[in-house]
Amino acid sequence: MNATRSTIELWIRQVMDNSVLSVNSTVPAYEVAKLMEESKTGAVIVLENHIPVGIVTNKDLSVKIIAHSYPVDTPIRRVMSSPLISISPETDMKTASELMASRKIRKLPVIENDQVVGMIIASNIAEPN
Repeated sequence: MNATRSTIELWIRQVMDNSVLSVNSTVPAYEVAKLMEESKTGAVIVLENHIPVGIVTNKDLSVKIIAHSYPVDTPIRRVMSSPLISISPETDMKTASELMASRKIRKLPVIENDQVVGMIIASNIAEPN
């Protein structure tokens, strides 16, 4: 079982995106939107005191800002999805996939020692390379 578990852990690290962006929870929503556009990313982790507390996706920005008529300078903490649903690098891909399906999420942060070390995206689980 240890050999199989090690293979699964390696696979998680191979498919996760290591370049995850993060912002402080007080940053205005428009700055996060600009960062996401410039970086061509669909999600940003939100931090408070350097600890990940939420995630903002392009869907969060587009739907929540419009639905609640928030001004564009609203602190991102009001737009983020929280509590943050995440996994550790030791989580097997079946568990990650089931979590994503049950919570209806497409982006799942990988956290180790209270730090985001990567992101699993639904398309990576569906078709690993």
